[in-house]
Amino acid sequence: MEPITQGMTGAAVEDIQERLCSIGFEVSKEERERQEFGTSTATAVTHFRLKHGLPLGQDVDPETWVALVDETYKMGDRTLYLRLPNFHGADVRQLQHCLNILGFSAGEVDGYYGPHTEAAVKQFQESIGELPDGMAFPETFDAIDRLHHVWAGKSASGPHPLGAMGFARAANVLENVSISITAEDPISRNVAGRVWNLASATNERSGLDIVESVERKRPGDRAVLVFATTPLEDGANMPNVVVDDSGALPMRIRTACEGSKEDVPIVRIELSPGGANNNGTFTVSDAQTYAVMLLDAICAAFDV
Repeated sequence: MEPITQGMTGAAVEDIQERLCSIGFEVSKEERERQEFGTSTATAVTHFRLKHGLPLGQDVDPETWVALVDETYKMGDRTLYLRLPNFHGADVRQLQHCLNILGFSAGEVDGYYGPHTEAAVKQFQESIGELPDGMAFPETFDAIDRLHHVWAGKSASGPHPLGAMGFARAANVLENVSISITAEDPISRNVAGRVWNLASATNERSGLDIVESVERKRPGDRAVLVFATTPLEDGANMPNVVVDDSGALPMRIRTACEGSKEDVPIVRIELSPGGANNNGTFTVSDAQTYAVMLLDAICAAFDV
């Protein structure tokens, strides 16, 4: 590519001007109408290069062109996946921003679609019942857009879980929200029973109750949470939240519920990969720890 310089005219100049204007740089109306690389276009290019750490200059050389194209991508403009060299651009930064706030840590918001971003995409996809392949397709972007009210306007510095609950706030949530919980196996049923006991002790009018199965959900339920200790089966079409980050768990549960297309979201909560400690055991202490953590996360997730 030959550099595009001051004095040139034509479609390439028009493209540059449109991109610059779309990201907040000013180009005069006259130059845009004439598709002319004039003084205001050169000034905008100079400021763009300075902002993006490029060498001083007014020309649009290949390096500047690549940076300008990257900066004008919007989330959803293209399918993103892990490759070398990594996808890079404003759309990747926006994706990382959203995932971090929704509780799926993509690491530093650097605009590079690397391994951390791919892992966060997989976890988000699994949480909303999509195939967790780490490829951000239109379906993934649509799901994120449905959660616009959750992430819009929030800082993108890192995950933003809803935080631990105080006793009074938890009691208030339990009294005002109806949630059914069920379980797939003996260990998770044990944990579910402990969650119910803790909820009842927190508020005797608790709206959290145990049901035998998903089909037995109650009228008025805000959600049905299914506890499990094994990974989701391949091909299963069910939102699945893996408990591997207790701090992000409230936001993950909220994301899975609000991202659901069902009137009453059914969300599977995988207590741990493999369902056991490193030594292959699952103790009474483990069950109680999970119960306390889960009840706190559930109350925080529905405290909105």
